[in-house]
Amino acid sequence: MQVTETQEDGLKRSFAVVVPATEFTGRVEARLTDLARQVRMPGFRPGKVPVKLMRQKYGESIKGEVLQEVVNETSRQVLDERGLRPALQPHIDVTEFEDAADLKYDMTVEILPEIDAPDLAAIKIERLAIEVAESEIDDAMGRVAEQHRSFEPVADGRAAAEGDMAVVDFVGKIDGEPFEGGSAEGISLHLGSGTFIPGFEDQLVGVKAGETRTVEVTFPEDYGAEHLAGKPATFEVKVTEVRQAVDAPIDDSLAQKMGMENLAALRDAVREQIDGEYRQASRAHLKRALLDKLAETADFQVPEGLADSEFEAIWKSVEEQKARGTLDEEDAGKSDEDLKAEYRTIAERRVRLGLLLSEIGRLNNIEVQEADINRALMNEARRFPGQEQKVIEFYQTNAQARSSLTGPLFEEKVFDFVIEMADITERKVSAEDFKAEIEVEAAAKTPAKKGAAKKGAAKKGAAKKSAGKKAAKKAPKK
Repeated sequence: MQVTETQEDGLKRSFAVVVPATEFTGRVEARLTDLARQVRMPGFRPGKVPVKLMRQKYGESIKGEVLQEVVNETSRQVLDERGLRPALQPHIDVTEFEDAADLKYDMTVEILPEIDAPDLAAIKIERLAIEVAESEIDDAMGRVAEQHRSFEPVADGRAAAEGDMAVVDFVGKIDGEPFEGGSAEGISLHLGSGTFIPGFEDQLVGVKAGETRTVEVTFPEDYGAEHLAGKPATFEVKVTEVRQAVDAPIDDSLAQKMGMENLAALRDAVREQIDGEYRQASRAHLKRALLDKLAETADFQVPEGLADSEFEAIWKSVEEQKARGTLDEEDAGKSDEDLKAEYRTIAERRVRLGLLLSEIGRLNNIEVQEADINRALMNEARRFPGQEQKVIEFYQTNAQARSSLTGPLFEEKVFDFVIEMADITERKVSAEDFKAEIEVEAAAKTPAKKGAAKKGAAKKGAAKKSAGKKAAKKAPKK
């Protein structure tokens, strides 16, 4: 094999490769001979089919298979002999491929840069440990009680107020005529919940049991029933009963409704849930800070093809957000030119950090084990109750989907390794202080860095109220 390097420009390399005809034709003949021993053809005994006949029938397809095989092997050999690691699949252009002639092709490839791994022990960083306040548990317990509240008839005959439950019968009319689906009896309507047509509930505030009230509303333009969308309607509403909300007492009986042994166990479960969310938020914050530190040490050229691919994925997401009208306010007022420049910087930063983490993992023999993938696969399957087996089969038979699990697992393992090696100090903070600190940090970053953080995993920020609500919803059940 003859190899001539025709270009060396940054990370780009080009080679002209010539593979002797004997290497190629020899493989084709060997493949035809082997096939002749296996194939069955009328008029010939098994294993006695002439190679000439096999060449006429299968020659072109076998030549194509051997061509792919030879190009793959020789291109890999070219890179291995020169110690080059491709960033992307090499581009191959076959320039000569004729019978009895040498195979000639041009190969262009972008290689991975030389990366100097940083001294991880020299990285100093602070971990914020968010403490769970008793008041947060109290708030969460209050929300648990609210979720298990009951509605009891008002004893004093007072008028309905927002938050009450009104039991109603109604008849709806459009242009004076009742319409299908516009009448019902014994409907429990939680005033202020927004479950009925906009404006309906508001007009029942102040009504007493036994009273009738005329409610005038207009169906929304996007209402599900097309024949009603955008039309004004009148409802004659009779309130048969007014009920007031009564929160469940925060005691052992509430805990038992939640599947817990007693109130203390429920409080512990709520505390654990909030603490778990705070630990996740703290880890995300630590990861962002660590990535920023690593980015400061990452001073190497990024393969253009990888940056292009990452930018295209980001920009596709930006265009989808623009089409839906959900683009961040920060980005909405910018021109496409400015946005592309900003997101190009973000794309290059992501690729650079990805390459650096990959190199740290390679140098330290960090690998994703089969057990790691299986755990991730089971966690993914649990997200789809009743379809677990289908999810497992999908990942087992789809290499690309399986790879989507492997990448994040590898990154987390490298991240854990870096944490072990780095000089990390811990500082305890309240949820409010944590939120305030990350807001200050975000404001201090450059636009590009803000974008990188915003589009990454760190947007979760542990707001006290959010965590408390989640904890209330996710309290364990037996």
